[in-house]
Amino acid sequence: MFLDPDVIIFVRQYLLIFHHTFMVIFKTLVQEFLVGKFYISFPDSISSRFMQPIIPEDERSKEPLDTERIIYHPDMIKANDWVINEYEAPYREVCIFVPCAKRKPYHESPSHKKFDRIIFGILKPEDVHIVTFGTCGIAPRELDTQYPFMNYTFMMGKCNVTKIKRDFIKIESERIAAYLEKTRNNYRHRIAYCIGDFRTAMEKALVMVDVKVDIVPREATIQKMIQPDKSFIYNSLSSREYLQDLSDAITDAFGLPEREVGLKEDLSVDDSDWYVL
Repeated sequence: MFLDPDVIIFVRQYLLIFHHTFMVIFKTLVQEFLVGKFYISFPDSISSRFMQPIIPEDERSKEPLDTERIIYHPDMIKANDWVINEYEAPYREVCIFVPCAKRKPYHESPSHKKFDRIIFGILKPEDVHIVTFGTCGIAPRELDTQYPFMNYTFMMGKCNVTKIKRDFIKIESERIAAYLEKTRNNYRHRIAYCIGDFRTAMEKALVMVDVKVDIVPREATIQKMIQPDKSFIYNSLSSREYLQDLSDAITDAFGLPEREVGLKEDLSVDDSDWYVL
């Protein structure tokens, strides 16, 4: 018995559609599991074990990662291009942008542990996507054990070369804007916790793209915390006053009661991050 050719064509088209739909759903589930909830439940970046390196070892530049020219480094440029063009961000209730730290990986630095204590004391891990930005460019947390985000040592806050600082703000603001556009539909809320040049880059990015981001600390808090006799006058983002603004931004976004921030002595060690000079 032979089937009608039209029936065969119909069945074949149906199977192709089914296969395509199944693969899309499967890819989404794997991405959510490995890059999202699975990672956040195990903050030592277990998920990175399932990822291919952004830049294979045999393709890496020989240029050093410890100079003020870090923003022009070919591997830093290549990694950020990959984040913008290839990386698939998870879908979350909120994206929280935090500055990079001297200690790597970022999520193990004292400053990021403080940020996490505030963030995850209020929200469920599966509702949050943390994205580090600054000297590194754009580094979603699940990528912070990857080269070159894990390997550079230069701190932009110690750079006194006007051209490089100006170029950094331009390059970083464009990267932030590109990431915000790319993830326009991934998050319901966005909060950026930043001061200094990183804050300037974030503010400039928001002029380029019509995506809402709540920037904290509040300007009034920054003015109160200024130390005019210091090289970096804005004080540290690990300060209780600044962390209170971060906490308030989160509770405001989710319509939750405000919480009073306190610092435990054993968790309040300076991290020598870029903003502590």
